[in-house]
Amino acid sequence: MTHVPAAGSEPPARPLPRPTPTSAPYWEGLAGGQLLLQHCRTCAAWIHYPRVRCPACFGTDLAWEAVEAAGVLYTFTVAVRPTAPMFAGSVPQVIGVVELPVGVRITTTIETDAPDLLRVGTAVRGVFDTSEGVALLRFAPDR
Repeated sequence: MTHVPAAGSEPPARPLPRPTPTSAPYWEGLAGGQLLLQHCRTCAAWIHYPRVRCPACFGTDLAWEAVEAAGVLYTFTVAVRPTAPMFAGSVPQVIGVVELPVGVRITTTIETDAPDLLRVGTAVRGVFDTSEGVALLRFAPDR
């Protein structure tokens, strides 16, 4: 059963990221309209989500580099019921995984008025959303 706030009551606040020392450059990049990812200088792996060690070689020589916020829809689902009470006003909610050209996959929401037109492989572009006081990266079809 889906929780629907009582008339006149406020829905719960949406969860917002809490940057850590490891993830702060990622969030700062989004705030500046850039997608920054970690790149391992030892084995050349691209890394997302932010970490202190490369998951491929366990090296610690990681650099933050700007990459294009664009890719293809790797997979997605359309939630027609709220996934949590705080998303009651956001249905249908398209939740997807976007694959960037560097090979990284990012779980995100897809901004679209026509979810029925989405297909695996659809080209998408990044949308930097600062509507909730913190920059979030969402994606939209690149039409």
